[in-house]
Amino acid sequence: MTEEKKIKVLTISDHPFSPSGVGTQTKYVIEALLKTGKFQVISLAGAMKHQNYNAQKTEEWEDDLIVFPVDGYGDPESIRSIIRNQKPDILWFMTDPRFYEWLWSMENEIRPLMPMVYYHVWDNFPAPKFNEAFYSSNDFVATISKVTDEIVRIVSPNVDREYVPHAVDEKWFKKIDKEKIEKNRKIFFKENLLDDNGDEKMVFFWNNRNARRKQSGSLIWWYKEFLDKVGYDKAILMMHTEPKDQNGQDLEAIIQELGLVNGEVIFSLEKVDPDHLAQVYNAADCTINISDAEGFGLATLESLSCGTPILVNMTGGLQEQVTDGESWFGIGIEPCSKAVIGSQQVPYIYEDRVHKDDFLESIEKMYTAWKDNTEEYQQWSERGIEHVKKNYNFDNFEKQWVKIMENIHEKHGSWETRKGYKSWELREVV
Repeated sequence: MTEEKKIKVLTISDHPFSPSGVGTQTKYVIEALLKTGKFQVISLAGAMKHQNYNAQKTEEWEDDLIVFPVDGYGDPESIRSIIRNQKPDILWFMTDPRFYEWLWSMENEIRPLMPMVYYHVWDNFPAPKFNEAFYSSNDFVATISKVTDEIVRIVSPNVDREYVPHAVDEKWFKKIDKEKIEKNRKIFFKENLLDDNGDEKMVFFWNNRNARRKQSGSLIWWYKEFLDKVGYDKAILMMHTEPKDQNGQDLEAIIQELGLVNGEVIFSLEKVDPDHLAQVYNAADCTINISDAEGFGLATLESLSCGTPILVNMTGGLQEQVTDGESWFGIGIEPCSKAVIGSQQVPYIYEDRVHKDDFLESIEKMYTAWKDNTEEYQQWSERGIEHVKKNYNFDNFEKQWVKIMENIHEKHGSWETRKGYKSWELREVV
């Protein structure tokens, strides 16, 4: 009896062992497939600096997972080489569509051999109609948020798509007992934890890459104005990021300029495991994300799963995390304006921006709710946990991706069994 041939999937995304939200979700999808024993994965792992470019394997998955570090997200030649040597059955790729213009231009080379599956993480309203060619170049589009799903429906109604939201592993991201939280707060924040009266300060947590659209510099500036009102000894802002990221601002210089040099803002620089990160979420009193554009915002979902309320910009996937339309799990700030960004390849993308005054009003409301331990603040925490369990269940996420990939393989085939796609042909003009 011959062993059934495994379905081979080529992934292109952030490195699956990187701490980015895209990298984490890529790892979750890969592991979901490998756990079944029915798949093999070749991963082009980008979006980070590499120490070497040799193929990598893990002890756990051995030959079923091969990781090839690449610059950016790869290029036409790397894709051609992998396809020729590995003969994958499905191409799966994820992140901002702007990074894949070169890949979609290769549609006629790739799709005759295998289906292309895109996990679409971000677009914004008004719907970007120029993306129709991108969306239509795929056999299947998985959409990360209800916003993105609606955009794909409007722009490319004939494209096969399915809403597949992110999920967090509740094995790690969960509420821990109060005694451990208090112990961790003393460890994490040390002498900075108590105010001048000996009472504990409120802890705000920011877990993002230090990139322009994340508004890290604006957050520090506005946070300083918040302290001007409530007192410099009343709160701590912990930023889990690289303060001198080449794609962002020099946050240490901003802190020095604003005079926040007495523990008002502290940095967490280490790449920590999920268990440690979950303990930080539990130790915080509120997680902030005021990014101009956020496909989903994994950090806020992790925070909710740990019972920590969130303060977010009502953009992209953040808006469906902070409220389900009836209950709230923190405070959402309505954007006051849209900015148009783009490139030579992508004409326009809209970014939602919040106003400083709206942020200050919201953070003061959060601070008061925490200080007074209001029923509303307690409900944000309790309901947030239930919201994650109901709408972002990790087991359902894994099952959904396995089913999608099995169905795609059965429906479309690959190589000799390829179905449902006919490439264009060059014909002689007589």
